[in-house]
Amino acid sequence: MKTIKLVAFALFFISSFSITAQDNPFKVEVIGKGEPILLFPGFACTGDVWEASVAELSKDYECHVFTFAGFGDVPAIEKPWLPKIKDELVKYISSNKLDNAVLLGHSLGGALALWMATENSAFKELIIIDALPSTGALMMPNFKSEYMVYDSPYNKKVMGMNDKDFESMVSQMASGMALDASNQEIIKDWMIKADRETYVYGYTDLLKLDLRNDLSKIDIPVTILAATEPYGIEMAKATYNSQYKTLKEYNLEFAMGSSHFIMFDQPDWFIENVLKALED
Repeated sequence: MKTIKLVAFALFFISSFSITAQDNPFKVEVIGKGEPILLFPGFACTGDVWEASVAELSKDYECHVFTFAGFGDVPAIEKPWLPKIKDELVKYISSNKLDNAVLLGHSLGGALALWMATENSAFKELIIIDALPSTGALMMPNFKSEYMVYDSPYNKKVMGMNDKDFESMVSQMASGMALDASNQEIIKDWMIKADRETYVYGYTDLLKLDLRNDLSKIDIPVTILAATEPYGIEMAKATYNSQYKTLKEYNLEFAMGSSHFIMFDQPDWFIENVLKALED
């Protein structure tokens, strides 16, 4: 009887662990020692996007490299996707005593870092890579957060796409995100591998997020590294100055001629400016 009870308990424990693991909204790899830096990737990307950056940063810093649920090999979670990730990141920072951490985020990851900083001033600084406080406002005239709903014609269309049509769509998108064809292929493969529901409804979460007014709550140093392509430097300046106008103070640097994935297009410029931001 005792043996039966032990086996039953073991099976219950394994079952419980499996459920918990699937509810975890991210995977983290910790590399290096020193002051903590949390690296948040862009939408659909894995932590591998930071590989070259971490090779340099981990010499002097403890890098916490994230891959979010539904991307790479991390199991998907139930929506709302982005709020769950944000809340669990706060818990991760608290439970691991990562006081005074630097938040470094690209695209979606940058918006996530901004969101966290509007609610908590415990971070040392933000380094934001080609990210805006309101992606939805960039894409849609007369934007309002409440317009962004899961049950929309566009979401239904993408959810219903066959694999061939979906690959064609994301291939076209990836072609404008990096200059080199091999990097475009990497980005495309990340999108294809993404859980389809996360890709569709998680992006709705991002579009719904509008932090433009809340930026006034941020009182830590912010460095923004921005791309100029595909619309050129003047359009990029106008966009960033408009979206960040309520942020009290920030340092904005443009990677001239770079597309969205600055770390791919201009790796030397990128790491030089990240290190400069960390040293200032």
